[in-house]
Amino acid sequence: MIGVFDSGIGGLTVVRALLDRLPGHDITYLGDTARTPYGSKSAATIIKYSLKNTEFLLRQGARFIVIACNTASSYAFQAVQDQFKLPVFEVIGPGAHLAVRRSKRLRIGVIGTRATIASGVYEAKIKQENSQAQVFTAPCPLLVPLVEEGWISRRETTMIVRNYLHPLKTRQIDTLILGCTHYPVLRHVIQRKIGARVALVDSAEAIAGQVADFLNAPPPTETPICRTRRLTVFVTDVAEQFRRTARLILQHPVKIHQADL
Repeated sequence: MIGVFDSGIGGLTVVRALLDRLPGHDITYLGDTARTPYGSKSAATIIKYSLKNTEFLLRQGARFIVIACNTASSYAFQAVQDQFKLPVFEVIGPGAHLAVRRSKRLRIGVIGTRATIASGVYEAKIKQENSQAQVFTAPCPLLVPLVEEGWISRRETTMIVRNYLHPLKTRQIDTLILGCTHYPVLRHVIQRKIGARVALVDSAEAIAGQVADFLNAPPPTETPICRTRRLTVFVTDVAEQFRRTARLILQHPVKIHQADL
């Protein structure tokens, strides 16, 4: 079973990508809605939360972990991997790799939470892929709470997105990494405001491809595996808005369980 966690609802974009690529695998998702957003927290707090989230998913039967939160991937990936000694996947490396492949002029923009942008991890990963790449970043701290509140098509959200993206437009980027798993929910707004010629890189799609390659590589990674395509969703604080936005992302209703961490 695949265990996935995020600071809130955004990681369901990763879940949807995983379901598309791996239709036979069970997935358990944990959204830490009681403590979202992670982007304003200290590195020590992000690591502490990530370790607790991983412990919870392992108790549910997870065989490996997908950190579907860019902020947690930036600060907690190594700590989770070191403490639990099991396969752990993060969203930043696959997103950086895909962005370099798609960028024609190697002018790559990155938007994310303050913590993700401040970590410099995307610049480092992109430079590892191609040292000639130019990387331009912009923190977008209001986008996560807007998605969590379901303000997807509000005029206010469009105005905020436009203001955040303006500095990147002046840099004439040709590729933009959505450096938070909440952001694909706003993909249509972001594409409209950054321009049709800029390629958007969704880290959810990138990590789903990496996990699929891992599971499909010989010899089989998991034997036996339960092929029921069962999705179980836990949150640390149940809210009706989560239910509505989850249905928007997954395109079907889902039962929400209260997690006891």
